[in-house]
Amino acid sequence: MNPSMVTSALEISGYKIVRNIGIVRGIVVRSRSMVGRFLAGMQTVLGGNITIYTNLCEKARLDAYNIMCEHAERHGANALIAIRYDTTEIMAGVTEVLCYGTAVVVEEVKG
Repeated sequence: MNPSMVTSALEISGYKIVRNIGIVRGIVVRSRSMVGRFLAGMQTVLGGNITIYTNLCEKARLDAYNIMCEHAERHGANALIAIRYDTTEIMAGVTEVLCYGTAVVVEEVKG
């Protein structure tokens, strides 16, 4: 899906919604390895950005986003509106990342 057709807004400027397909989602559950947890623990001692967890979170969000886009395309959408992210810690060290939005078919407004 074209990234310019994915937005957290309720509309896409210059396009009109011609069909609402419905809610689509991408879900990823991730954990950090024991080595990763050890290295992150070392970073917390030094303070600052814990890059090991930052990278893990960014990868999980990107994967959830891509799964959501694939889900929308499988259902015939060419755009996604009102997208959001949500996270839940399932257990210590295990986090779910959910990306969801409304799949729609849009057409360019001429004129």
